[in-house]
Amino acid sequence: MNITRENTDDLNAILKVEVEKTDYEGNVEKVLRDYRKKANIKGFRPGMVPFGLIKKMYGRAVQIDEINKVVTENIQKFLTDEKIEILGDPLPRHDENENLDFDTRESFTFSFDLGLAPAFETKLSKKNKVTYYEIAADDKMRNDYLDNYSRRYGRFEKADTSEEKDILKGKIEALDENGDPLPDGLFADDTTLSVELIKDSEIQKQFIGKKAYDTVTFDLRKALPNDNEIAGLLKRKKEEIEKIDGNFRFTINEISRFRKAELNQELFDRIYGEGVIKSEEEFRGRVDDEIAATLGNESDYKLSLDLKKLAIEKSEFELPEEFLKRWLLKVNENTTVEQIEKEFGNFTQDLKWQLIRNKIARDSEIKITEEELKKEAENITRQQFRQYGLFYATDEQVSNYAIETLKREEDAKRIADKILEEKVILALKEMVKLETLTVSTDDFNKLFES
Repeated sequence: MNITRENTDDLNAILKVEVEKTDYEGNVEKVLRDYRKKANIKGFRPGMVPFGLIKKMYGRAVQIDEINKVVTENIQKFLTDEKIEILGDPLPRHDENENLDFDTRESFTFSFDLGLAPAFETKLSKKNKVTYYEIAADDKMRNDYLDNYSRRYGRFEKADTSEEKDILKGKIEALDENGDPLPDGLFADDTTLSVELIKDSEIQKQFIGKKAYDTVTFDLRKALPNDNEIAGLLKRKKEEIEKIDGNFRFTINEISRFRKAELNQELFDRIYGEGVIKSEEEFRGRVDDEIAATLGNESDYKLSLDLKKLAIEKSEFELPEEFLKRWLLKVNENTTVEQIEKEFGNFTQDLKWQLIRNKIARDSEIKITEEELKKEAENITRQQFRQYGLFYATDEQVSNYAIETLKREEDAKRIADKILEEKVILALKEMVKLETLTVSTDDFNKLFES
């Protein structure tokens, strides 16, 4: 097999692959003989079908398949051996590959377009200033954090008399013009109604101050204009209640009221595990640490965006745009040309950053160890556990879960990419001059509006 490359410009090339019979005939023969061993054709015992018949039935399809395989494998080997970095995948040149006659020919020449990765330098130095926005925590943020914990670990309790934010459980039934239940009318037993969700203020007042076994007659559509809410209350599908209106009666069986958890030892134990936090002072200190970590992550995220943007600005290079548009259209079968054009600007920015990131990683000889992979997988696992309220998972549980995560190739690659990105950002921080500016949460959020 002979492979040659011809550059059409700095970013595009044509790859020609010459395939001879000797390149694929051995593989074709092997596959056909495997077919013969497994073939189940009427009139022949298993494994005794004449090879000529097998070849006649499957030979052409197997030949084309094996030629494709050998071409793909050798292109990849050629690109690796020649250290050619491409973008996307080689694209067949259909005008040159369409009329290949597999019935009469034994040697073929295939042509492919290549999009070449550009050569470039990232020109960053200490003359380049980047602001690190340090977010100042305020009392409102601390109170919101504490309130969030109180709500998350709160519980519903039975109440005697209904209030505005209570949940009512009971029976609802449609009424006729005389206020009597409609025969075969809509109704639902053991349903729930949130007083707070009632949109009409006058109707909402009717549900306040009620006790168990009290009834309220009301205009359902006026109280709940949203079809989804009515469907949930009546335990019906949305399409079944679109034309429903008129009066309904709700009979209260039970009143539930949400109580936020108090800041006491029981709450501390539920969040962090028994005895880990022993006082409200310690709890507030831990909350301050969590706020600082959250705000630090947001500051770091903003810094990473600014560093990426600066790196792209200081790395001037072009991309093989027409090739990339063709490639995107090929690999995204359900995407239109118009969609590609609309999203192409974002795609090229992401691609440029990937190229810059990989170059910095190579130039800085950044490596990722197995220990780093495991540690990051454990960090991600702990975050996931916390989201589900599992603050007291043991180190062994976290470690075992992380190990299982890394066994999945896609997850392992995602974690490796995250580590690589973080290391490159650290390298970029060393290249530029960082200036710290303390800002409020509101001012920090405004930075993203532009």
